[in-house]
Amino acid sequence: MAVHRDLFDDTHEDFRSSFRAFVRSEIEPHHEKWETRGRVDRTMFLAAGAAGFLGMAVPEEYGGLGEPDFRYNVIISEELQRANVIGSGMCITLHNDIVLPYLLTATTPEQRARWLPGTVTGETMGAISMTEPGTGSDLASIRTTAVRDGDDYVLNGSKTFVTNGLNADLVVVAVKTDPERRHRGMSLIVVEEGAPGFTRGRALKKIGLKSQDTAELFFDDARVPAGNLLGEPGTGFGTLMRNLAQERVALSVSAIAGARAVLEWTVDYCRGRTAFGERLSSFQNTKFVLAELTTATEVAQVYVDYLIRRHVAGELTAEEAAKAKWWTTELQQDVVNRCLQLHGGYGFMQEYPVARAFLDARVQTIYGGTNEIMKEIIGRSLDAPGERA
Repeated sequence: MAVHRDLFDDTHEDFRSSFRAFVRSEIEPHHEKWETRGRVDRTMFLAAGAAGFLGMAVPEEYGGLGEPDFRYNVIISEELQRANVIGSGMCITLHNDIVLPYLLTATTPEQRARWLPGTVTGETMGAISMTEPGTGSDLASIRTTAVRDGDDYVLNGSKTFVTNGLNADLVVVAVKTDPERRHRGMSLIVVEEGAPGFTRGRALKKIGLKSQDTAELFFDDARVPAGNLLGEPGTGFGTLMRNLAQERVALSVSAIAGARAVLEWTVDYCRGRTAFGERLSSFQNTKFVLAELTTATEVAQVYVDYLIRRHVAGELTAEEAAKAKWWTTELQQDVVNRCLQLHGGYGFMQEYPVARAFLDARVQTIYGGTNEIMKEIIGRSLDAPGERA
């Protein structure tokens, strides 16, 4: 790609080289097996911890690097997309990008001492559980309840589409501690493996990201220590909103990296493939399609890099993250679809990377908040008092 990126220094690039080698040795050889199985081996996650690729932002006193620099997370996402193994590596990105912020910002010193060391070593894999059957993106309407009973909370309800749902040791669960209120009655509780009444349902079969385990979770009078509550009762919705900005910019990073990877494979394919005695890359239609997609992708990369800088500086807003999430994930859909078309019949064959990328990319416009919700967030900000042009 022609975009000059000055986001990264030599330390970041050393980290990239190390993680690229890790992907090559610990993920790529096993990816097909995990795709078939629908779940990665925990040994890979432990190896990621041992190599320093988990919990980079965790303070040194808990075993981390003390590097709250989101650019390391960016590098991991980019390398997973480059290798076309995002499904197998998502246990790492979800753990680092989405779960850890809750354990870093909403916890007490006792909770941090209890949970953070394992999240760095890989002994503790995290997940977050918000979506319920029938609620989708409407978080304020969740029905899973948590009622205080002595030193415990008793949870009842179910969750679905939980990434890392089978492998996770620790799940941040959105619950209603005051069911009579909507978002003001929501709280976050950490449910750990082995909690009485907590069970995992079936592994959900997906059209893409097949090696990333996605599951249903059930709470049937599940008892969780009251000390596992994150923050104060009723503050869960606000905590979710604060952390969703990072989740959405992380999805933007993955989307634009995925689009760039597919473009590179397609350019190489068109240079090497012939039709009617000519290279595909010599046809005007091919040139025009690749010109359009390359331009759009490079422009989007500049915007995403701008938001990464803002996030590192602590200035990223929810509206900016929503803009990036919907724009880049829609762009990714366009890139993989049109690049698959340029592959012709081979694009429909699973042994070609563009076919897997096509399937893996489809969920990007759905999870992390659908793109329709992203537009609603952006639209509300434009209609706010004092914000109109």
